[in-house]
Amino acid sequence: MENMFRLRGSEEYFSDRRCIWVNGPVIVGAGPSGLATAACLSDQGVPFVVVERSDCIASLWQRRTYDRLKLHLPKKFCQLPKMPFPDHYPEYPTKRQFIEYLESYANRFDIKPEFNKSVESARFDQTSGLWRVRTTSAGEEMEYICRWLVVATGENAERVVPEIDGLKTEFDGEVIHACEYKSGEKYRGKRVLVVGCGNSGMEVSLDLANHNAITSMVVRSSVHVLPREILGKSTFGISMMLMKWLPLWLVDKLLLILSWLVLGSLSNYGLKRPTIGPMELKGKTGKTPVLDIGALEKIKSGEVEIVPAIKRFSRCHMELVNGQKLDIDAVVLATGYRSNVPSWLQESEFFSKNGFPKSPFPNAWKGKSGLYAAGFTRKGLAGASADAVNIAQDIGNVWREETKRQIIRRNVGHRRCISVA
Repeated sequence: MENMFRLRGSEEYFSDRRCIWVNGPVIVGAGPSGLATAACLSDQGVPFVVVERSDCIASLWQRRTYDRLKLHLPKKFCQLPKMPFPDHYPEYPTKRQFIEYLESYANRFDIKPEFNKSVESARFDQTSGLWRVRTTSAGEEMEYICRWLVVATGENAERVVPEIDGLKTEFDGEVIHACEYKSGEKYRGKRVLVVGCGNSGMEVSLDLANHNAITSMVVRSSVHVLPREILGKSTFGISMMLMKWLPLWLVDKLLLILSWLVLGSLSNYGLKRPTIGPMELKGKTGKTPVLDIGALEKIKSGEVEIVPAIKRFSRCHMELVNGQKLDIDAVVLATGYRSNVPSWLQESEFFSKNGFPKSPFPNAWKGKSGLYAAGFTRKGLAGASADAVNIAQDIGNVWREETKRQIIRRNVGHRRCISVA
């Protein structure tokens, strides 16, 4: 055949360059989860290929986050395996610092993703016992064939845009998702509605208020708001320490008491807490408690107004479910993200329809037939790092065993050749 078939990780070549045999796993996604898995595989001596639909590593951080963003947790809970953050980094690194850390991480472990390659489908071929991963890049199709497939596209691959009556068809103002929001500078003096009260919604509202926008925030349901620090210590760190010694229900009770002492009662400001404690809720649903970095002060002062659910939008205002009407210039949808795995992975035993593994933590990283998942634990960067270590060790064990057998076969063959000679 005219073209060549390349074997990644060796010097052998076969036919048809549109079909590439990968002598190791294919990792889909070059975010923190994919980079961590690649680094751990590199440490095990296992070759790999990373394919990424964007043109850079960590595209969520580089392309879809606001300017003021910082890590919400202390850096020791966010570092990837085998490389801590630099000592001079602050306790809560900025967006730019975290991106620089990831770029240094990729350079240190010689991770060179193949960018602008969007995975259209991945399926396990029962006949050959191999994964076939089809990608497109500028209209050109490529198929990777491999024994192991690591899904590292993450929990936040696609934005969630809710259907709200009149928002698309009647409202004349600007409508953006939080992933498109950069700064409140352009909204000075404008009436801006933030839909969503998670960490992104709170921080966008804070940024808008800091830039003198007339800010309202929709709070449709109950939400846990905790201080980022208690007595100078990370609230998350405190909860991790307490859970080593105390039952979950007691940890939650202590966190809520400490939060009440620091923040006071929030019900008077339109914020109601769920009946389930913050850590239990996180474990059951993946809903992260809000770690306050200043938004509550704006809410208490009236600079950010809390409003109930939206009934419908019209040309220049919206109507709330309580009948109140507000004039609005712009809407920021801080309505979250979702996994996109079901759109391309042709598999239903390991992953559920919502794009998350069916098995709960800590067994959500390994499926069957060489399928793995990194970064779907709902436990942030620490969870992704744990997945990466487990995946690399699992693949590395098989890799080393097979390498030993290959060496033994070569040695036996060599001795036979000498004997015959």
